[in-house]
Amino acid sequence: MVKLVLLHKADSIYEDVPDVCYDFPRAYLKAMQEAVGDWIVYYEPVKAGPRGYFAVARIDKVIPKPGVEGRFLALIAPGSFLQFDREVPRLVDGRPMETALSEPDGNPKRGGLAQSAVRRLPDADFARIVNRGLPQDLERIEATRYDPHPPGLAEGAEPFERPVLERLTRRPYRDVAFRRKVREAYGYRCAMSGLMLRNGGGRPEVQAAHIRPVEHEGSDSVRNGLALSGTLHWMFDRGLISVAEDCETILVSRNKVPRDVSDRLLPPDVKLIRPADPRDAPHPENLRWHRENVFGSAPADNGPLWQ
Repeated sequence: MVKLVLLHKADSIYEDVPDVCYDFPRAYLKAMQEAVGDWIVYYEPVKAGPRGYFAVARIDKVIPKPGVEGRFLALIAPGSFLQFDREVPRLVDGRPMETALSEPDGNPKRGGLAQSAVRRLPDADFARIVNRGLPQDLERIEATRYDPHPPGLAEGAEPFERPVLERLTRRPYRDVAFRRKVREAYGYRCAMSGLMLRNGGGRPEVQAAHIRPVEHEGSDSVRNGLALSGTLHWMFDRGLISVAEDCETILVSRNKVPRDVSDRLLPPDVKLIRPADPRDAPHPENLRWHRENVFGSAPADNGPLWQ
């Protein structure tokens, strides 16, 4: 197995969905097959935007792309994709993050490998990039963000040093990373009510909801998330509300939610607030899954839902 850097451009002719699959030509087939079962880092080239290295995932398998001669899909292992908390620059102190892209004097190489859409990535480079993008102490950073001395956090305790791969697969760590990115994408505002509430210490009350739950092969991509208030998060998970095929109209299960209740919780136009960055908008396939598998699923005869 081998780790890789994969170039991704949002407007490319290749139909990548970073948390689902990576679309590539035959020229990269050997390298991609060698990477099956191992981890990759996504990279945005200079001409496509400012992000640099922005996410990590694991390749599950490689298949021919249906109906397209000479193209293949690397399928991403469910539950492996994770966006970096901090996007990692291409250069740090003038030197490339990838050692293979450095000249002997440390300056960046021009052309050649630097232009390749698929590059092999040594373990040491992989760890260096991931540690910058997903810090070891991310959980502590979040826990102390609004309260320097949160309950349960020992005074002066050092963060437990976890190997990179253990950290990438540990659910509590992934939950913190997902929550931070989703709430940031929506400006700490509820995507359905439009409210931006904070408690007395300045902590945002908005939560991060998975559209397609992780236990049903949902990813930790921002595109599988919605920033929601506690009540609307509960209603969304219960199937009492969803989002229509137009990806903006909020659907309400009218036989289970009284109109006066939904009128108090939702804006008059019943439209979803979108993230500032269109690349963070909910993916239509995730919303479709929620409509077809969750919306309207709460039983109507299990007692009153509202007091």
